[in-house]
Amino acid sequence: MTKTTNKKVQLRFSLISVLIALAALSRLIPHPPNVAPIAGMALFGAAYYSKKYWAYLIPIVSMWVSDLILNNVVYAQYFDQFVWFYSGSLFTYGAFALIVLLGTVALKKRNAGSILFSALGASAIFFIVSNFGVWLSSPLYAKSWEGLIACYVAAIPFLQNTLLGDLGYTALLFGLFELSMVLFPELRINRQPIAERVKR
Repeated sequence: MTKTTNKKVQLRFSLISVLIALAALSRLIPHPPNVAPIAGMALFGAAYYSKKYWAYLIPIVSMWVSDLILNNVVYAQYFDQFVWFYSGSLFTYGAFALIVLLGTVALKKRNAGSILFSALGASAIFFIVSNFGVWLSSPLYAKSWEGLIACYVAAIPFLQNTLLGDLGYTALLFGLFELSMVLFPELRINRQPIAERVKR
């Protein structure tokens, strides 16, 4: 790897990481329930990090740090001790990892169709995994097939906001980075931005 290419890789890595960190911190801003950057962060990292382990590590760490702030500062009055991991976090992070995996497969060729498909798939994954966790850990639902169905049915009203957050944050993150590559060509590594490929 030449010195110039190495500098491009470092610059690109830094911008991707900053955008993910900012997305995670946006969770601290008041927002409608379930309108969150989780899927957008996972797909964005999967699509643009050259080393895929960063796509798992950096977004999950960013999300965990924002969880620490939310649980121990914003919602501190609801807990009687410092919270490292909240109830159900295992399922949330598990869903996150599955969404990264989806992104690494579905976004090898990035275009509007594959990004839309990935965002919708991410919403489905998060809905299925997170609500399975709610059913498994909550005393509100019987540990039976009927209880599981009841849990998913109760979660349907929240699915609209999940879709809104996943589509919105995915579009925002991908759009900002693609625009950055148009404005600053040094961010490119042997690939044209989506906008330029669409023009052709």
